[in-house]
Amino acid sequence: MRYTFLALTIISFAGLWSGCASTDNPEANTIEASFKSAEELEKDERYEEAIAKYGEIKSKNPYSRFAVEAELKIADIHFKREAYIEAETAYQLFKDFHPKHPKIDYVTFRLGLSYFNDLPTSIDRDLGPATKAIQFFDEVINFYSTSQYVKEAKEKREAAYRMLAEKEAYIGHFYFKREMYDSAGRRFEALLAKYPGHGLDEEALYRAGVSAFEIGDKEKGAKHLKTLIERFPKSKWVSDARSALEKYGRR
Repeated sequence: MRYTFLALTIISFAGLWSGCASTDNPEANTIEASFKSAEELEKDERYEEAIAKYGEIKSKNPYSRFAVEAELKIADIHFKREAYIEAETAYQLFKDFHPKHPKIDYVTFRLGLSYFNDLPTSIDRDLGPATKAIQFFDEVINFYSTSQYVKEAKEKREAAYRMLAEKEAYIGHFYFKREMYDSAGRRFEALLAKYPGHGLDEEALYRAGVSAFEIGDKEKGAKHLKTLIERFPKSKWVSDARSALEKYGRR
């Protein structure tokens, strides 16, 4: 009987302790509840309130795992709102402070995508973000080769390179049309050196060749045009290149 009473007493205390653990130590439960509340606000697209809630979690519980997740959530909300400058800053801070985080490939990809999405739609404007975008897409491709984001990173990187190549060609055309052949030649040669293989090589070789001939550099002009003919024998620019070689050769 005495042993039965002792056993019941132990069970009662165990149950009481269990109850205390879940109710008398509410900190963990409170943080989780706050995080879920922030997620609901985000789901309802009440983004300003969600950011404030995540920020509160981060500031009040800086060493909690929820604080780290809150940081990433804030960056994601900026991205959803197309506030890409804010997203760039938030993802970069996360990357700097949590370089070993399991989602670091995602963070790096989103960082590149933030710069990419911040690019103007017209190539005659500043394309500075393209270089930063390429930098982070390269990091995803080279350092996280098994990541699910590699395929899209390659696609976006190619699109960024293409824009930079088109910008170089755009400036080259500006000078070429105005018969400023020295400046035009430098631009088309820069395109060939920095952005080869993005669909503009044929025209660049032709215009670089003609520009060189026009400023009196026959050797360079012939080299560019012959390279065009040899490398791209089916190009629509080949007939123009042959005509240019014949024309300038007679001068």
